[in-house]
Amino acid sequence: MKERTLSIIKPDCVAAKNAGKVIDLLEANGFSIIGMKKIKLTKEQAEGFYIVHKERPFYGSLTGFMSEGAVIVMVLEKENAINDYRELMGATNSKEAKPGTIRALYGTDIERNAVHGSDSKESADYEIGYFFNALELLQ
Repeated sequence: MKERTLSIIKPDCVAAKNAGKVIDLLEANGFSIIGMKKIKLTKEQAEGFYIVHKERPFYGSLTGFMSEGAVIVMVLEKENAINDYRELMGATNSKEAKPGTIRALYGTDIERNAVHGSDSKESADYEIGYFFNALELLQ
């Protein structure tokens, strides 16, 4: 059964002009892009999106980083989309990510790590709804 996950190409990756390379990797790995838009988050929008991390010490720097430039948000679809995308992204810390993963290729550290992906079905449902309504998604 196909499932959906949210992907964000983060400001560091967009600014470095690597977004197209990430999209190529997604499609080469069997993901269908059923919704996509380029946006610039305000600090408040980033805080709302990452509200689950509000008590964490990195919350302020993360939300500042995520609102410093354009991001590309996408809804990806395929069988096992959540787990497959997490594997393709690589470890959160780019320096520890396996060779060939998005974060190893295009990230630089634990925060500027090129991409975000949902970590569960519940997160995916919330995150997709944060950026997209049903009318914006291909059925």
